[in-house]
Amino acid sequence: MATAKPSPQPIPRIAPREDLNPLRIAQIQFDMAAEYLKLDPGLRQILRSPKRVLEVSIPTKMDNGQVKVFTGYRVQHNVVRGPSKGGLRYHPNVTLDEVKALAMWMTWKTATVNIPYGGAKGGVICDPKRMSKSELERMTRRYASEILPLIGPEQDIPAPDVYTDQQTMAWIMDTYSMTKGYSALGVVTGKPLSIGGSEGRKEATARGVLVAVEEACKVKKIPFRGASVAIQGFGNVGSLVAKLFAEKKARVVAISDSRGGVFNSRGIDPLKAMRYKERAGTVVGMPGTSRISNDDLVTLKCEILVPAALENVITLNNVEQIKAKIVAEAANGPTTPHADEVLARRGIMLIPDILANAGGVTVSYFEWVQDLQSFFWPVEEVNAKLESVMRRAFLEVFESMRKHRTQMRTGAYVLAVGRVADAALVRGLFP
Repeated sequence: MATAKPSPQPIPRIAPREDLNPLRIAQIQFDMAAEYLKLDPGLRQILRSPKRVLEVSIPTKMDNGQVKVFTGYRVQHNVVRGPSKGGLRYHPNVTLDEVKALAMWMTWKTATVNIPYGGAKGGVICDPKRMSKSELERMTRRYASEILPLIGPEQDIPAPDVYTDQQTMAWIMDTYSMTKGYSALGVVTGKPLSIGGSEGRKEATARGVLVAVEEACKVKKIPFRGASVAIQGFGNVGSLVAKLFAEKKARVVAISDSRGGVFNSRGIDPLKAMRYKERAGTVVGMPGTSRISNDDLVTLKCEILVPAALENVITLNNVEQIKAKIVAEAANGPTTPHADEVLARRGIMLIPDILANAGGVTVSYFEWVQDLQSFFWPVEEVNAKLESVMRRAFLEVFESMRKHRTQMRTGAYVLAVGRVADAALVRGLFP
C-alpha cells in the first residue's frame, strides 16, 4: 500500500540581503539626488565626503575610583551654508560610520527647511543606562574639552540626541564657557531656559512631525482627527509625538520602547503612558493594554506609522507587510533605500527624516538666534514660526517630488542637495 506523500510546504520568501551600513545608505540617497541634478563629478566628491572627522579618547574617573576610557567622535560634514549643526548621542552601538551618516543627513535636513546651517554630529560609545549622573557629567565635560577646538557659536553647535538632554548641553556649555573665560550661550542648543534655552524647544521635533503629518493627511485625504497612529520608540521624541497627536484627537493605538510595546485599539493615553514608564522603566505592562513586539508594531494596521527610535527599522524584510498609509520618520534613517522604493510602489506616503523631524533643528536655529541677540521670544511666537517653516518645507518637497516624478525622499534630497550645491558653486574652491 503506497503511503501518501506529504503536501509540499510553501517556500518562505527570503528578502535579498541589504547593506544596512548607515553611511552607505546616506551616500546612496545622495547619489540619487546628484543624478537628478546632474552634478559635476568633482562637486559630488566634495558633497559626498565629510569636511572634518575627529576621534577622541575620553578618560573618565568612575564612581568606584577606576578610570575608564571611552571613545567619542565629532564629524562636520559640510559648512558652505553656515556653521555646522548636529546632535550628540550616547549609545553602546555608536560607530564612526553612523556618525558620518548622521552628519550628512543634518546637512540635507538644514537645507530642506532652508536655515543657514551645515551638518554635524557627535557620538560617544557608552551605555548611559549603566552610568551615574556624576559619571555622565565627568565624561561629558572631558568630551567637551576634547572637541573644544572644533565647536563654538560661529563654528559648530551641538544639541541633544539619543540619551542626551538639556543637562548634557548645560555641562558642555559650562565647560566651553569656563575654558573661554566668558559665558557663550550660543555654543549649544537644547539648553535649559535658565541659561539661554528657547521656549518650545523640548517639543519642537515632535511638533514638526505633527505639522508634516497634518499636511500629508491633506494630500492623502485622510481625516487627522480619529486617525490611528502607531509610534515605534517612546523616548524624548516619540512620547511627545504621542502627546501632541492625542491633543489633536488622533488615536494613538500602539507605542513601544527598547523592551517592547503595548497596544489598545481604542487608544492609549500618552500622559498615563509617560507616568507609567517613569515608574516602571518601560511601557510594557501598562494597565489596559496588550503586549506587542516592536516588529509587530511596525506592521500594525493603522493610518499613520511613526518610527521614532533608531536606523533600519523598515527594510526589505518587513516593508511588504507595512499597512500604514503614511510613514513619518521621526527618527533618522529608519527606512532603507530599497524599502523606500517598495513603499512608493505600494502607494504609501513616506515623509522622509530630513523633513519630518526637522522641527528640532529649526527651533535650535531659533534658540541660537535668540542667544546671539540676547532677546527671547514667547512660546507662541516660536511655535508659529516653526509651523510656518514646516508647512512651507513640506509644500516645497511635495512640489519637488511631483516635478521630478519621484518619491518624497528623493524630492527632498533634490531640493536640499541643490541648495547646498548652489552655495558651494557660488563660494568657489579655496585656494
